Amino acid sequence: MNLINMDAENRVVLNVGGIRHETYKATLKKIPATRLSRLTEALANYDPILNEYFFDRHPGVFAQVLNYYRTGKLHYPSDVCGPLFEEELEFWGLDANQVEPCCWMTYTQHRDTQETLAVLDRLDLDTEKPSDEEIARKFGFEEDYFKGTLSWWQLMKPKIWSLFDEPYSSTAAKVIGVLSVFFICVSILSFCLKTHPDMKVPVIKTMIVRTAANGTGYYIDKEDTDAHVAFFYIECICNAWFTFEILVRFIASPNKCEFINSSVNIIDYIATASFYIDLILRKFASHLENADIMEFFSIIRIMRLFKLTRHSSGLKILIQTFRASAKELTLLVFFLVLGIVIFASLVYYAERIQTNPDNNFKSIPLGLWWALVTMTTVGYGDMVPKTYIGMFVGALCALAGVLTIALPVPVIVSNFAMYYSHTQARAKLPKKRRRVLPVEPTRGPRVPGTGTPNAPPGAPQGPVAAQNRRMNAIKSNHPKDMLGASLPKLGLIGVTSSLNPNGVGLESNPAFLMGKPRFDPQPSPQQPQQPSPASQPTQVNLAEGSGQCYTTLKPAATS
Repeated sequence: MNLINMDAENRVVLNVGGIRHETYKATLKKIPATRLSRLTEALANYDPILNEYFFDRHPGVFAQVLNYYRTGKLHYPSDVCGPLFEEELEFWGLDANQVEPCCWMTYTQHRDTQETLAVLDRLDLDTEKPSDEEIARKFGFEEDYFKGTLSWWQLMKPKIWSLFDEPYSSTAAKVIGVLSVFFICVSILSFCLKTHPDMKVPVIKTMIVRTAANGTGYYIDKEDTDAHVAFFYIECICNAWFTFEILVRFIASPNKCEFINSSVNIIDYIATASFYIDLILRKFASHLENADIMEFFSIIRIMRLFKLTRHSSGLKILIQTFRASAKELTLLVFFLVLGIVIFASLVYYAERIQTNPDNNFKSIPLGLWWALVTMTTVGYGDMVPKTYIGMFVGALCALAGVLTIALPVPVIVSNFAMYYSHTQARAKLPKKRRRVLPVEPTRGPRVPGTGTPNAPPGAPQGPVAAQNRRMNAIKSNHPKDMLGASLPKLGLIGVTSSLNPNGVGLESNPAFLMGKPRFDPQPSPQQPQQPSPASQPTQVNLAEGSGQCYTTLKPAATS
């Protein structure tokens, strides 16, 4: 009996999310300085009636937590989200870095997902219209918004900004967005077409010559060709719109510094400024010989295509993919340069070993061009090896180029697929979610003999409530219950009940109440109660140190 009693007292019952776990107290002491290693009956979540500790936490994660105490190995459940697992480990006082290597890759996937979502938040891909409070916070007049003292400019500024910078905010914004894309396309098309020979007009130069008869004549010569004058007017109209758009967006921008430092806006500044610089040079510096060199800087106008990223989320994702794959691209360039130098040197000396009068590889720098074209699988054919050894080097160069380029490509494709899938998922998610209030359950103080605290009116109190409260949580084969069962053939029956600091003892212990024979140590003075004919109390021993009450009963003598 003592061995069974000691084993029962060394065990502890943990009710986590409605699922009861039973283990030894010594098991919870294996990992010190954690929540489970400091369990005492004085805690608020200890239930003296059911003799268990209740935690309103995730039961699936706790199964792995308890297994960590038993085996010393922390595994990650695959059916639980990573942030939830980290939150549960933090509650139980465990270190998330103790996850086993077999589960580490699966466990850390949520961190990559969180980084991806943070990047998408910075890209501002949401097309949902923000609330008035969010707009006021964005433009920095939140206090005036709550006071209701917004001026007409504070009301108009967000509308103007949305009109020119957020194409999906309204129908008018879509119209202006289409108009902006139209001018960008027309400007780039005009820039390309004006270089076509059929789109140019000759520049006629008229010279006066003197004839043999001392007369004067006129000589007309085609000096040069220039773009048609219509392209100049098209450029003027397009750049007038770009200038107007930049000024309006700058005036209505919520953050001037962020607007100026934006990479797309910098391209827009330089492209627009190049037009005005070219216009000034044509007016005042056309007589200079090197004035045409400045036209080279007008090529930056093609970079206006990057302005289309404001109207296309796919372009934003593509640019972000290359930005996220910078390490892989750097590795690709490094191996390409390494292979180009090696194979250029090899083919240079390979072509010189044998007699080769048609040798195209006069130097290693010329071989660099051949190696680059071969490793990138372009193969112009302007330079080819003629000797057998050179052909063998060329074959190795082609194979190395295919392998070098093919290795980083799946990583770049994976990054693009990841960003694109998250973008599509975010577009389908509801923007407004129901708020969950952080309300903690309150527990009233336990007073001996008052029953269940915070019970509704009319609910049973005292021992009856203790009997009716979650009786299915009590094991029928528990040693304590077996000790309180009716054993008529035994001379003595030992009933053990745990006393707790709140004063709840024999009167409300379900194991004692369910046991037979029934015993009431304090009968009511109005209605004296005689001991049951089946048994009589003989001795009650209280061990203060262990908190156990030992009651010895013996059957009454039959007449």
